Amino acid sequence: MAQLRIALAQSNPAVGDLAANTDRLVEWTRRAADRGAHLVVFTEMFLTGYPAEDLVLRTSFVEASISAIEEAARRLDEAGLGEIPVVAGYVDRANLAPRVGQPKGAPLDAAALLHRGRVVVKTAKHHLPNYGVFDEYRYFVRGDRLPIFRLHGVDVAIAVCEDLWQEGGPVAVAAEAGAGLLVVPNASPYEKEKDDVRLALVARRAREAGCALAYVNQVGGQDELVFDGDSLVVSASGELIARAARFSEELLVTDLELPEARYGGLGEFQVDAGDNSVITVERLELSPRPLEPYEPEPPTLAEQLDDTAEIYSALVLAVRDYVAKNGFESVILGLSGGIDSALTATIASDALGPDRVHAVLMPSRYSSDHSLSDAQELVDRQGINAHTVPIADIVSGFEKEIELSGLAAENLQARVRGMLLMSLSNQHGHLVLTTGNKSELATGYSTLYGDSAGGFAPIKDVLKTLVWELSRWRNAQAGRSGEFLHPFAVPPIPENSIEKEPSAELRPDQRDTDSLPEYGVLDRLLGDYVERDMGSAELIAAGHDPALVARVIRLVDLAEYKRRQYPPGPKITPKNFGRDRRLPITNRWRETAG
Repeated sequence: MAQLRIALAQSNPAVGDLAANTDRLVEWTRRAADRGAHLVVFTEMFLTGYPAEDLVLRTSFVEASISAIEEAARRLDEAGLGEIPVVAGYVDRANLAPRVGQPKGAPLDAAALLHRGRVVVKTAKHHLPNYGVFDEYRYFVRGDRLPIFRLHGVDVAIAVCEDLWQEGGPVAVAAEAGAGLLVVPNASPYEKEKDDVRLALVARRAREAGCALAYVNQVGGQDELVFDGDSLVVSASGELIARAARFSEELLVTDLELPEARYGGLGEFQVDAGDNSVITVERLELSPRPLEPYEPEPPTLAEQLDDTAEIYSALVLAVRDYVAKNGFESVILGLSGGIDSALTATIASDALGPDRVHAVLMPSRYSSDHSLSDAQELVDRQGINAHTVPIADIVSGFEKEIELSGLAAENLQARVRGMLLMSLSNQHGHLVLTTGNKSELATGYSTLYGDSAGGFAPIKDVLKTLVWELSRWRNAQAGRSGEFLHPFAVPPIPENSIEKEPSAELRPDQRDTDSLPEYGVLDRLLGDYVERDMGSAELIAAGHDPALVARVIRLVDLAEYKRRQYPPGPKITPKNFGRDRRLPITNRWRETAG
């Protein structure tokens, strides 16, 4: 057996910031060297950030990416780090003649091995995902090479992200080629409970490949997506050896005992990949002899989060990174005293610190006394900045000039509030946080250019029942601190905001249940219709009331035009409103029970 110390760089790149990402690559490699690492592995498309979307169709961007990977190799060598092999993701291009249906420029979701100042070998993702939030047939052509490099007597293979999720391909070829270690750069987005699926998958692929597997995953927020890290190292039998923390940057350093290389030949040969394709294996040698035995470090096994804690951590990280990566210093939101704005304010306080959160209390003629007092109590508990702007006179000014009644009059109040928030955003440079939840967004229970106005929507993918669950969980953490928790001395959300019946307060004695079913019933139905794509007959067969099915489906389908105009927000479920779920606005298809 041979020993190898690997470092998995679970880091947070910024899309398009190739210079800063290259700086980070050099910095983290130095940290790995200080820990005595023999190999460093960065994440998928690390130098460009992931997903880069249509940027990869620009010749200038791909050229910059190729230049960046070459510069990274030179800089590592100049910094005295050239002897440490580094695997890093970037965007390359295939040497293919242009053809119809091929992405412009034939981009590759590539990974390179850097050593002694040069790019030693390249590979690219073989399986291209084209489901959920992924559009990779739009952006990339398929890779067809599997490099295996000999490092201190161990044969190490490289595969990229989706190559683990599909049968055949690089994993099958790694087994055929006798690799002793498979390293896999990833940019695998978070969704709730995915960590359990991920570990099982990695363990199964390690057993199939017949070798240890090191899985390094990106961390951080990128528009709608959140990457949760959770990098893993498993043995050839699938046993968990090391695991990084969730939602935070970490250099996971792990010592492995691995089989010495069994094959003496170098060069190239082709292998049937078991997926109706052929992959070329490219063998090369960096260092043929095993290291002298050394004392290994104890492996790291990060403590796992419960489901509620991981969702809350994802939302906080998403807000933190959206604000930071888009250059905002502060956020602003309307604070109504209700649970949605209370949770949104709390997430923002945890993400940025209370001093960077600004709340505007905007009571109307229909606002209850407890709404204002609950909102003020949250301000006092958290220490956020607050300003009260009564809107009754502003609404009256509109009503003097234009006659409105019913729903139009109710919506005017929401639009006045939206206008005030956007005006204060323009004046002071705050990012406006929209406070609507997924249940409201699904059913159209929101006002265009009113409560839907804003730049980022932290709880856009959070059903109402989960809003309450997260709020109670966060209050139970009072007094604790950590990566995602501000140490509030008292529960940050007033109990009355959690317990009182929800109401938009746009007319006298209004309740959400005037327009919507009870949220416990509604959310179960929305989960099946929106997230599981059940049709009407399937919903009824699953036990939902037929009349309610017809009513809710109609509400959801008619509200598509509103959702298209809603701000982005973090994805936490298997299907969010945004990149995941794409339906036509102009659409006469209606679900029927027949």
